[in-house]
Amino acid sequence: MALVAAEHATARRETPPAGWLGWLQLAYARRGGRTVLRRRRHQGPLLVQRSFHPEGPVCHSYLIHPPGGVVGGDRLRLDATIGSGAEALLTTPAAAKFYRTAGPRARQEQVFDVARDAALEFLPMETILHGNSDTMLHNRFRLAGNARLCTWEILCLGRPGSGDHFEGGRCVQDLVVERDGKRLLHERLNLTHGDPLLTRPWGLDGYPALGALVATPAPEGLAAALREALAGIDGVRVGVSRVNDVVLLRCLAPGAEAARAVVGQAWQALREPLMGRPPHPPRIWKT
Repeated sequence: MALVAAEHATARRETPPAGWLGWLQLAYARRGGRTVLRRRRHQGPLLVQRSFHPEGPVCHSYLIHPPGGVVGGDRLRLDATIGSGAEALLTTPAAAKFYRTAGPRARQEQVFDVARDAALEFLPMETILHGNSDTMLHNRFRLAGNARLCTWEILCLGRPGSGDHFEGGRCVQDLVVERDGKRLLHERLNLTHGDPLLTRPWGLDGYPALGALVATPAPEGLAAALREALAGIDGVRVGVSRVNDVVLLRCLAPGAEAARAVVGQAWQALREPLMGRPPHPPRIWKT
């Protein structure tokens, strides 16, 4: 708790005066036969709606950012703890939007601690990066023992349908997955408009949307099952690999809807072998 408070204080000092700090702390615990959100604290424009239990033991929570968009100098910070035996599914009701900046960088930091025998599914809607935005996205998952994790992230570079092709945009994306202090996966992606990475066949090949799904621990045959479940999808490029005890899916798509369809179908295929429960999509996905 002291560490979180120190990081919170540091965030307040580093945030430019014109920027907003949105800070949210959540803690989930197993009580009786289900998981409950036992603690929530927040500052600024980052909130959690009331929790739901549509499938009994699993707690579904919806994270919301009422302003609807992030500008240069803003900082969002989420700290979530999933206690031993708890099962939580976190999602968002709408896309996150990072707008153009006059100079300062926008930051989003999300740190999750998942205890032994616990399970976390973090399945947010897409992140839309407008032209001339400058964004830092950092996700860190710290797992203990046999903790289970499934998470995805979808990035959309601009809004091509509205004539925004990410001109002048920049995004640094950092993903870390650890188990018992050992780093299982660390990926850092630097997306800058004009960089050949965005247009060459060995990079994004001109696709404006990219998605990634991470699942661990990876039961035997999970990667092969995902490849089979996603075979034959048209209009997207999909790859599935295994790194240490992590299954990693990547996709390139013509837009957010296609990328969501890929990671959503992958989640449907892996949820029961990974989480021991059949798929139960949050009802907000249907609205």
